[in-house]
Amino acid sequence: MSASSRRRSAEASAAVTGLASSGALGRRPAPSTADPTNPMLVIISGPSGVGKDTIIEALQKRGHRPAYRYVVTCTTRPPRPKEVDGVSYRFLSAADFAALRDAGELLEAAEVHGNWYGTPRAAVRTALTGGHHAILKIDVQGARAVKSLVPEAVLIFVVPPSFETLVEHLKARRTESAEQLEIRQRDAAIELARQDDYDYVVVNEEGRVDRTAERIEKIIAEEERRGSRRTVTV
Repeated sequence: MSASSRRRSAEASAAVTGLASSGALGRRPAPSTADPTNPMLVIISGPSGVGKDTIIEALQKRGHRPAYRYVVTCTTRPPRPKEVDGVSYRFLSAADFAALRDAGELLEAAEVHGNWYGTPRAAVRTALTGGHHAILKIDVQGARAVKSLVPEAVLIFVVPPSFETLVEHLKARRTESAEQLEIRQRDAAIELARQDDYDYVVVNEEGRVDRTAERIEKIIAEEERRGSRRTVTV
């Protein structure tokens, strides 16, 4: 386990993820309602099927932390049932995604399971300059890339109560072929082995997503109290 992981309590650990309006690119920050003294970049990551989207929804429903700004990830994959463009993801064509990437408008970009995912740089910058914590929900590749660019980022890794539970969640989605499911299961096993790269590890227990959201809030609050992180620049 890494030094940063060892010195932090597993009980205090949690994860937050983010959504920002798709129109955030190039938009001037709105007046801040947050404490601008030490805005953080918080990354919520974990294998496919662990429940990151559900955790984010639970955090948003709690709604009592105006310091949070959720940054919406861009992707070239098609939307799944009930996903909303600009809320779940910014769904882009391959050409539009490549244009953003080539223009340097993405903080990170990675190809995962045959589709591209990326974090809009301007949305992160808008949150931070407005004095808000930028909350990102990204895959393991993306988290590693952001950490290399922004060492001050807080990394939270969400894990399932068991690998079998994760596999059942992937099957229940019914959005992948048998071959795609096998690839996702293989990749999930590899990703779970990388959890020591993160600052915090949080178990998303079955039927207790509100508890997971609460743990995430405690992690962010603890980092606020710690106040030792340098100013984040992107």
